[in-house]
Amino acid sequence: MSVTTPGTTRRDPAGPARTGVLARRAARRGRPPGRLGGRLRRGGLPYLLLLPAVVAELIVHLVPMVTGLWMSFRELTLFFIRDWSKAPSAGLDNYRVAVDLHGAVGKDLLRSFVVTVLVTILAVGLSWLLGTTAAVLMQDRFRGRGLLRALFLVPYALPVYAAVITWSFLFQRDTGMVDHVLVDQLHVSSDRPFWLIGDNSFWALITVIVWRSWPFAFLVLMAGLQNVPREQYEAAAIDGAGIWKQVRHITMPALRPINQVLVLVLFLWTFNDFNTPFVLFGKAAPDRGDLISVHIYQESFVTWNFGAGAAMSVLLLLFLLLVSVVYLLATSRRRAARV
Repeated sequence: MSVTTPGTTRRDPAGPARTGVLARRAARRGRPPGRLGGRLRRGGLPYLLLLPAVVAELIVHLVPMVTGLWMSFRELTLFFIRDWSKAPSAGLDNYRVAVDLHGAVGKDLLRSFVVTVLVTILAVGLSWLLGTTAAVLMQDRFRGRGLLRALFLVPYALPVYAAVITWSFLFQRDTGMVDHVLVDQLHVSSDRPFWLIGDNSFWALITVIVWRSWPFAFLVLMAGLQNVPREQYEAAAIDGAGIWKQVRHITMPALRPINQVLVLVLFLWTFNDFNTPFVLFGKAAPDRGDLISVHIYQESFVTWNFGAGAAMSVLLLLFLLLVSVVYLLATSRRRAARV
């Protein structure tokens, strides 16, 4: 037992070791974090948490794309469905047949491509026009505006199969409401036209696509117009500008960035649309309603030539990528020129 006298300090035998431990802990606290820890602390943790979802999404999209690309170089027909991995190589024959305009397959693909382009141009143009008109008219406050907005969005909110099946009943020749109104009530024609076969199928398809697409354009443009200050319209009205001048000089310039994205999205949706023509016409679409998506389906699952169908899908993907890149470059340069 040790006794300490006043003025003396008691020494701890473990003091030096304890001091060394505390010194090392203090050094570790003051040491700059590692590279990975620094990135995580600077905001990389959210990206790390999103990494599993991104990997899963890439797998879901990349695996079918790579498989389709592999199939496009194979003679994958009905005879090799049971063991499709042993299908013989076709090289570029599937692509040569698809782009050979002198052959039956190439002619049919070109006809389907032209029909798809025409349907897309008309449908996107009409959808954008109706959506812009409705969005501009819905900016002013009036009684029942909320109800009209909700009604305008009904076609976009309905399930595609229910909506298109309803239109297929409306376009029936003998029992459809379209012929009943045009022939029996308005007396536009003395004969009941066919809408789901022949040349009229082109206009029936455009009608259904526009009916389903324009509410989306209306919703996007209406949201964009919320950012336009009302003071600009009031100042223009005081200066004597009418509704058309206000739309031309205020509304359209404000909606230009939104329209650039909206037109591209509508174009891609319409060009790739499969559900609408398939439900409206069935597996055997008429020539005037044979969109390229349905044509590729028929080539793959009706004639059982999966190699040719995969080659057509790859060509379609390359075409859409080319159009998207050219469109984005053109709009970006135009925007930079205005700035």
